[in-house]
Amino acid sequence: MNSGYAVPAVALVVIATVLVGAFGLRISRTTSDFYVASRTVGPRLNAAAISGEYLSAASFLGIAGLVLVQGPDMLWYPVGYTAGYLVLLIFVAAPLRRSGAYTLPDFAEARLASQAVRRLAGAFVVGVGWLYLLPQLQGAGLTLTVLTGAPDGLGGVIVAVVVVATVAAGGMRSITFVQAFQYWLKLTALLVPALFLVLAWQGDGAPTHAFEEPATFREQRVVRVDDSLDLKLDRPLTVTVEGTVDGRTHEDTELHLPAGTHHIDAGTRLTFAQGAPVPEVDRNSGAGLSPSQAETRGERPLYATYGLILATFLGTMGLPHVVVRFYTSPHGVAARRTTVAVLGLIGAFYLLPPVYGALGRLYAPELTLTSNADAAVLLLPDRMIGGLGGDLLGALVAGGAFAAFLSTASGLTMAVAGVLTQDVLPSRGVRHFRLGTVLAMAVPLAASVMVGGLPVADAVGLAFAVSASSFCPLLVLGIWWRRLTPPGAAAGMLVGGGSALVAVAATMAGFPGTGALHALLAWPALWSVPLAFLTMVLVSLATPGRVPAGTAAILARFHLPEELRAEVKA
Repeated sequence: MNSGYAVPAVALVVIATVLVGAFGLRISRTTSDFYVASRTVGPRLNAAAISGEYLSAASFLGIAGLVLVQGPDMLWYPVGYTAGYLVLLIFVAAPLRRSGAYTLPDFAEARLASQAVRRLAGAFVVGVGWLYLLPQLQGAGLTLTVLTGAPDGLGGVIVAVVVVATVAAGGMRSITFVQAFQYWLKLTALLVPALFLVLAWQGDGAPTHAFEEPATFREQRVVRVDDSLDLKLDRPLTVTVEGTVDGRTHEDTELHLPAGTHHIDAGTRLTFAQGAPVPEVDRNSGAGLSPSQAETRGERPLYATYGLILATFLGTMGLPHVVVRFYTSPHGVAARRTTVAVLGLIGAFYLLPPVYGALGRLYAPELTLTSNADAAVLLLPDRMIGGLGGDLLGALVAGGAFAAFLSTASGLTMAVAGVLTQDVLPSRGVRHFRLGTVLAMAVPLAASVMVGGLPVADAVGLAFAVSASSFCPLLVLGIWWRRLTPPGAAAGMLVGGGSALVAVAATMAGFPGTGALHALLAWPALWSVPLAFLTMVLVSLATPGRVPAGTAAILARFHLPEELRAEVKA
């Protein structure tokens, strides 16, 4: 890719983000504007803003990479991401807005009248937010590295600086306009190149079934193996090797590999001839492509699929950057209309990443052998079209990718900074909110440098699992079950969310690597979500005397329309 076009495109996106944020700052005059945009954001603008911050690095880059490597089974990611809003619409959206709270800890305190539950909810908001911020910064680093060869962490630093400046300066009013603008930019950045890529594919005589026919190299290709891996060959393969294969070092040697499994050391360069079959990576060998290996599904594919479905369906309602946007709606009806619009907007967007994944299987199959499968979206315009047209389309895609990182990181930073300001820092003023913004970004930025190679969709899926295991039970039972008690809510979040968080940490650390225990830890939602619900219910039933005194009135506020509540008061 010609970085002479891509780098200016990224720079334009950054400048446009700052300018749109500055416009929001000009009309942000009150503290209410700063925190919740004075609760005056209409459904259409709010839906675009929610879609903009929700369509993250996992949506823009990660889904295509997973489809390329794992095949059509990975379509459960976009299905789950979209269906999560249907669950949110049915169970949570309107009552959550009517609660009058600003953050999830605010909701917990309003519903249960407990400072302890509030602090616990705040801790999980910060944990989920940081876990979700990590892949945004890593995706930005990957994008800039692919474009320019810059160090891995530079893209993350750029995103961190721009996001902190935008959020700290203008607050919610500012980032609402920024995120709405970035949704349409991201949609355009994927849609326009996709049209040209499909036309190029149709006229190229390439295979029509990307996953039903063996992948082959359409031209001679040099592949550098970043992390050691094992290759499974169904038939002998001739490849030129510079590096170490099966414990033997070779210097630009043509090597005939027999059928079977072969170990490739990190740093080895493999040159495949045109028409050579793409070897399969043995993902169950313990020599995986990433520290987490959470995308590995070969051992327990059905369990992994159900774990993914449950995490994405139920995790959306507990994502702090999504929930906080519903507090900007004027009333509960507007919150529901916003959710319906979001379903349409993100549903349209998610039609596009699988197209890039399927085309990547045909035109960039070597990415299945590296840790950079997420780069498929960035590489395809140059691979398929080339020349000036490929450079310009690649620049558009690169700009859209940076918009994805900036918009999601802005929403997450706003949500985490709000919790830090209200529950950690000594004051709740705007000045301390800006300090909270810096703290909200500093931790994941440092972690992104230390944790390398984690697939972005993988990391986001883990964040969804923690969210589903902690906040989904709190919201659903808190809104719909009057017998929920503070001890029950706290125990459920600790048991469900805590166990999911431990599973995520073990998975990111690469433990245990393979086996049934690995599947349980890599896809924890299937057991941690039921465990959280069960714990909340049982502990609440065991502590009936701890039901808050004003529960009936609070639930009435959640469920009665604003107009009816006003008539009752009158």
